[in-house]
Amino acid sequence: MQQSLSNWLGITKYFLIGIAVIAAVLAGAGFVYRGEIHRAIRVATGVVSHEICSGVFVSGLQADQIFAENIKPRPGLSLIAWGLAYTVDAEHRTVTATFQGGFANRAVFRYGLGCQVVHDLEPANAQPPAPEVAARPQLAALLPEIAGSAVVEPADDKLCTALDRAFAEPDHGRARRTKAVVVVQDGHVIAERYAPGYGPDTPLISYSVAKSITNALLGILVREGRLSVDAPAPVAAWQGADDPRRRITIDQLERMTSGLAIDELNTGFDPWSRALYLERDIAGFAESVPLEAAPGSTWNYTSGNTLILSRIIRDAVGGHAADVLSFARRELFDPLGMRKVTIEFDEAGTPIGSTYFFAPARDWARFGMLYLNDGVVGGKRILPEGWVAYSSARTLDSPYAAGFWLGSPQLRTRFGLPSDAFLAAGILGQRIVISPSQQLVIARFGLWDEEYLQTEEDLVKMTGQLIADVLAATRPTR
Repeated sequence: MQQSLSNWLGITKYFLIGIAVIAAVLAGAGFVYRGEIHRAIRVATGVVSHEICSGVFVSGLQADQIFAENIKPRPGLSLIAWGLAYTVDAEHRTVTATFQGGFANRAVFRYGLGCQVVHDLEPANAQPPAPEVAARPQLAALLPEIAGSAVVEPADDKLCTALDRAFAEPDHGRARRTKAVVVVQDGHVIAERYAPGYGPDTPLISYSVAKSITNALLGILVREGRLSVDAPAPVAAWQGADDPRRRITIDQLERMTSGLAIDELNTGFDPWSRALYLERDIAGFAESVPLEAAPGSTWNYTSGNTLILSRIIRDAVGGHAADVLSFARRELFDPLGMRKVTIEFDEAGTPIGSTYFFAPARDWARFGMLYLNDGVVGGKRILPEGWVAYSSARTLDSPYAAGFWLGSPQLRTRFGLPSDAFLAAGILGQRIVISPSQQLVIARFGLWDEEYLQTEEDLVKMTGQLIADVLAATRPTR
């Protein structure tokens, strides 16, 4: 478990120093591992093309800003930044990234579907028609408006201090790059702030906060009786009579205890980082790996589990990307009033439910509010009864629950987290803290300049101060 935790906490997403050093020295040499190195470099150009494409065409940010804040600071990528280049084709809405003129990867923006790294040689249609998605009217929100059009300035001095600290850059050390903080209590925004160039309508990348959205979509299907967390995962590739993977349950995928040999080392050489940027069918790759431990026996955090769940959800609602979008909007986003969510997909039409969802900070806060009252919004049950308790129940001896994080008991005590609090979390500082007893949600999104966070404490202390400040400014636990 500790090794799995270190993998997730301790390695900056998608690329490591080892790749940069080896790539820079050996990429042009006749070394025995040249093929491996070339593939790792293509992972890097996949990261660059995708992050810039989504940042420009989904979030409306500047390409140079994305490269400077989201790509160049990452260990590994920072060491090969001198050889990385990208071209933004605004007319066709594509981004091509290269290293030293080669190793090209291209990401394409598609209306309603965000960006996708494409692996063909022919030009892709940047905006294929999606009339069944675009023309569908939005349903009335069950969750009332949580704020007006203006940014909500905090009325409490303690909340002002909390925001000041959250956005202040340290005199030395890694940059925080806080982009948005929204605090909601009793159904209303009581404080929010945005970095220059960002605002209440700016779609923000989720990274692994997306896993919590996947948790909600799964919960809806459980409520409808279409799936059961205790049932074996309906994966066709595992149905052979002598295939031990047929015993893996949906619950084990959700809790990262499937036992699949799919470590998320994020080296560029490891299978998962390659799958994310070099495979057309990412979930299909995840389904193909063997077991390394008995299902349910060991916790190992890996996005591969979530992509398999994403495929299961896709197939349960119709089998196509458009089906997923219609289902998610009708059953989840519209009722919550989340009007500007973008889900990105792989080329097989499976949502990349581990990583690539985009929404404004207020919408992320609205999502957190779904979990304040056992999944009931506006008098309507969205999630099945008891789903919030299931989702926030600790998995083995890990800091994880089911699609959400808990942290260790020691750190919870240190930062004064209410006993029922849990959080959605993504790399580079994406957080949604949920406290049902306080009717409180804190959404913090940014681009921390993370190197190697070696312990859980390193991870939690970066948001711990914000949580402690907000709790001090609001009423005590009920």
